[in-house]
Amino acid sequence: MDVELRQAMWEVVRKLRDRGVTIILTTHYILEAEEMADRIGVINHGEIIVVQDKVDLMRAFGRKQLRLQLQERIDSVPEQLSPFGLSLEEGGDVLVYDYDTQAERTGITSLLTALSEAGVRFSDLDTKQSSLEDIFVSLVKEPS
Repeated sequence: MDVELRQAMWEVVRKLRDRGVTIILTTHYILEAEEMADRIGVINHGEIIVVQDKVDLMRAFGRKQLRLQLQERIDSVPEQLSPFGLSLEEGGDVLVYDYDTQAERTGITSLLTALSEAGVRFSDLDTKQSSLEDIFVSLVKEPS
C-alpha cells in the first residue's frame, strides 16, 4: 500500500473510531495499536493472554524509568546504592532506576537521598514510561 493510501485509510479508521464504531485491528505495528486503540488484546502462540483498556494495560504492566545523567563517570554502582537495583549504562555516566508506578512508594526520594550520601552527583534527570511495545515484549517473552 502506498503512503497516501495508507494515510487515507487510517483517517477513515480514526473517524469511525471517533464515532464509536468498534474496529478489530490485527497488526504487528504496535505503534499503530498504541495510537488507535482504546482496548488491546495480546495473543501469544494462539492464546489470548490479556484484553484490557489501553490505559489500564499500560498502568498494570508498564514501568517507569528514572535516568540520571551523572556529573562524573563512575566505574560501578556504589555498594550503598545496591538496594535500589540501579543499572549503570555503558560509559559510566548514566544511572537507571526502574520503578513501579503502582507502588505506594516509588523509592525515588530515598534514592536521591542515598545518591547524595554516596557523593554521586547528577546534572540532569528524566523519566521514561514503558511503551506498549515494551509491555508486549514482556508479556510474550519466553522464560529463560
